Amino acid sequence: MSARDADGLTAGAQVAAPAAKPVVPVILLAVAAAGLWASSRMTWVTVQSADGLTEPRTDNLDGGTWFGALTPLALVLVAAIAAVFAVKGVLRQLLGVVVAVVAAVAAVPGFALTIGAGRTAERAGTLAELPGRATVTGAEAHVFPAVLSVLAAACALAAGVLLTRRAETTAQLSGKYDNPVFRRADASAQVNKSDGAAPLSDRVLWDALDAGTDPTDTADTPDDDDRPGRREP
Repeated sequence: MSARDADGLTAGAQVAAPAAKPVVPVILLAVAAAGLWASSRMTWVTVQSADGLTEPRTDNLDGGTWFGALTPLALVLVAAIAAVFAVKGVLRQLLGVVVAVVAAVAAVPGFALTIGAGRTAERAGTLAELPGRATVTGAEAHVFPAVLSVLAAACALAAGVLLTRRAETTAQLSGKYDNPVFRRADASAQVNKSDGAAPLSDRVLWDALDAGTDPTDTADTPDDDDRPGRREP
């Protein structure tokens, strides 16, 4: 392998490196999965009921009961962490879209409970599986677990957006690097701006030659008449 090819592979690896280590999206996915799982174990609604024959009954409905998909969605986010390292390019971008959709679905029940939307008491009675003669006398919504699920969904959404944007940015950089026109123009610009203090890589010098720029022909080269020690006859 020539030095020119080696420099090309090195530059290509530098371009692809950001896509290989999406640290921030992975951290956000882990936080989101943990938040959804913890929320599914907390009590979302406490419902009181009475049937007129027995003592009043109290049931605590956790997040997994209130929204059955909460725990499976947390597992999906865990699986997405592994998928981030297994796929690249367009597939990782599609993964970001899937994560964003999962985040939107996970946020709906917690947001609805937080703002008091829907028939909380009626839904609580149904989920508590009360006997037919029982009536719901009260239903208390616990805001913190619902807000926690919304925050976890927001982290997942941010991770999905970052995965999508990271794929787009990598594709743009890779496309620009692979285009010989842009590469040669950039090499010519580097040669023209070089003052000789910082050495240029062999790849840049080759690309500059391909573009018609001679790296050895610099405007700052002193003429023979200006050399130190030369005297007029």
